[in-house]
Parts: sequence; C-alpha cells; structure tokens
Amino acid sequence: MLHARLLTYLDEVVRAGSIRKASARLNVASSAINRQILALETQLGTPLFQRLPRKLVLTAAGEVLIRHVRQTLKEMERTQGKIEELKGLRRGEITLALMSGLAANLVPRGIAEFRRSNPRVKIVLRLLTTGEEILAAVAGGEADLGLGFDFMLNANLRLLASAVSKLGAVVAPGHPLADRQMLRMSDCVGYPLVIADRSMVIRPHLDAIFAKTLVEVQPVIETNSIEVMRHAAMLDQGITFLTPFDIEFDRRSGRLVYIPIHEFAREAQTLMLVGHDRGTSAIASVLAEMMKAMMKELG
Repeated sequence: MLHARLLTYLDEVVRAGSIRKASARLNVASSAINRQILALETQLGTPLFQRLPRKLVLTAAGEVLIRHVRQTLKEMERTQGKIEELKGLRRGEITLALMSGLAANLVPRGIAEFRRSNPRVKIVLRLLTTGEEILAAVAGGEADLGLGFDFMLNANLRLLASAVSKLGAVVAPGHPLADRQMLRMSDCVGYPLVIADRSMVIRPHLDAIFAKTLVEVQPVIETNSIEVMRHAAMLDQGITFLTPFDIEFDRRSGRLVYIPIHEFAREAQTLMLVGHDRGTSAIASVLAEMMKAMMKELG
C-alpha cells in the first residue's frame, strides 16, 4: 500500500488543482510534495498529471490511482474509527451525501439524536444535486452513507433502509386550502404554483399527473431548490408539491401543512439510505440505524 502521507498529498493536489495550493492547505513545502509525486511517477513508469500552465489535470493513469487513493484513505478512517471505538472513545468521522431538501428537515433531527450519545463523532454533510452524484460519492469511498429519493443502485452499493412516501400539496397554515383533508389537482390551479424543475426526481411524478388530469400548469416559480419551494409556500400563499420527508421539521414546528392529493395516490417516491457493499464503519452503522428508525416513523 502507498505511504499514508503520499496518499494525502495526492488527494489534496487533485482537489486543489495545483501543488502550490495543496502546499498551502497542507502546510508542507511545494518541493517536498512535487518530489514525492515525481518519484511515484518514476516508480510507476507513467505520468499521473498533465502539467498545464495554470493547473494539474489527472491522466488516465492518475484517474485510476486517485480512486485507489481515496478508497484507501476512507478505509484508514474506518479502521481508525473502529480502533477508537474499541478504546471506548467513540470518535471518528461520518460523511453523509444527500439531496439538499433533506438537509433542513429529516437529517438534522437524526444527527441531533445521534450526537447526544456520540458527542465526539464529527458529521460531514455533502449536499449534492442528483442521485447519480450521491451514489458515485458512496461507491467511490468519498461518503459513508447516501440519502435521497429513487436511487438506481449498482453492484457496489447496498440498500440499508427505505421508506415510501407520496407527493402532496404543501401550503402555509393560513392558506385557504390548509384545512382540507384531501385535494384534487384541479383544486390547486387557482393558486400560485411552485414546482420542481426537470433536473429533480420530483418532476417526472408531477408531469405524469399533469398529463393524466389534463391540468394546464402555469407555475410562478420553477426551481431545483427544495428550500425555495418550502419558503415560497410559507410566504406567498402558494402551493408546492413535496413529500412529508421534505418538510418534516416545518410540519412539526407548524410552519407548513401537507395535504394528500387524490391523483398522487399511486405516485410514490422512495427515500433510500445506502452504503457501500463492503459495509460501513461501526459508528456509521449506528447513525444508519437511527436514520432507519426515523424513516420508518415518517414513512
């Protein structure tokens, strides 16, 4: 296995895009980093970087190597975490990759509960736009866990927990429809609509219902931000379409109301928690179990 210090140098150079920037971040002389990379390239018999005027770009060999480097660093973190747990210190670091809407709702409560019994564990949240990015982060060892909707799993990943939830109308408590127990899409048409754009996993479900019901939708806001959708519903007497998972905190605090929509009865989304098929660290498994229990509660 490559020396741990060299692994760190390589990882930081790739992230920074230059030896000079990596040197500043690591507080290590540029010459020392460059010397070790040149020695490794000599040993491997191939360049790892294209040295462009303003940045370094990985070669094909470099791409292969950096995947090994990051997996090895992650494995070292897991090993160190397990050793700390054996010492009774319950330290370590967990990286959770997730879709942005979940970061303001389901996840903070889960982390708060986890940290009450694991105060020395550091939690890193990586907000990513697409399911593909989340799965790649977990498969590549850059995240311990991934959380999002309707993942298409590959062979390197394992489903740890799932919960099914249906899209519904989301409004402020003072909205004229807030007291309704059930709505139809036609009930929503006369109000400002805030909908997910075509980059989001919500949108195909919406499009399918719009097409079936022949409802002509003229949204006032179209966005890829769950935060924008939530706040627009709170402030503008508008209606947006989300799942209970997306507004868990806001429902508990009385800031938003979720109303089932008749046409969405068969249009379900699946919230999925995934890990690598190699397994997760002991401490990440504890967080995964807590998240699983919360998903079951809300699903």
